[in-house]
Amino acid sequence: MRFDGRVVIVTGSASGIGQATAQRFAADGATVVCADLNEAGAKATAADIGGAGIGLDVSDPDAATDAVERVVREHGHLDVLANVAGILQFGHADELSAEEWNRVISVNLTGVFNMIRPALPNLVASGGNIVNVASTSGLHGQPYGAAYSASKGGVVMLTRALAVEYAKKGVRVNAVCPGGVDTPLVANMTMPDDVEGFLVARMELVRGHFAPPSDIASVLCFLASDDARNVTGACVPVDYGMTA
Repeated sequence: MRFDGRVVIVTGSASGIGQATAQRFAADGATVVCADLNEAGAKATAADIGGAGIGLDVSDPDAATDAVERVVREHGHLDVLANVAGILQFGHADELSAEEWNRVISVNLTGVFNMIRPALPNLVASGGNIVNVASTSGLHGQPYGAAYSASKGGVVMLTRALAVEYAKKGVRVNAVCPGGVDTPLVANMTMPDDVEGFLVARMELVRGHFAPPSDIASVLCFLASDDARNVTGACVPVDYGMTA
């Protein structure tokens, strides 16, 4: 029960890594608030774990602030923010519209900051921490995902910058960088028809199959726990050697 008495917000918790993360936090004793653009999915996850579910578009800064303030108002404090919400898009960079670029960045990168900004004063007060979900796409070049890679690379550097800035204030900031994970997001992924095989090979997994979301959740919850009390600024690949 590593998180007994602690309040945790998990974004993107209607499915995939976010859902598995919410389940793991709850199993370890946390009071979990599940947040997702899919409000019904967030509430379904919350019902399964005895938590609370809210609808939330993380790309909306006012909605993100309202969500954090609501959690603190209803539960008295905030101990962990897990930024899992994200979207995935692949295609040729020269065919990527401005609207598509902005949408990916607004959810995957700006959405993370939108949640962190109002959470930080509360995490300073509680001695809490943040764990972001980045990606192996943010650690090395991957083809056909310019916006996604840029957004996740931004999450990596945002994580490191905040870890340095808030270390003396007692707030740890870390990230997990998954490789291929068996989620609805990946299952619905489409690639251009004319992809080049040697480029796609950069994205292939050493072990040849996707990880279950629970494997990523385990690492994320470790980083959020007191077991990792000396860990901050870490961006941990969970990719079975993809980026080794």
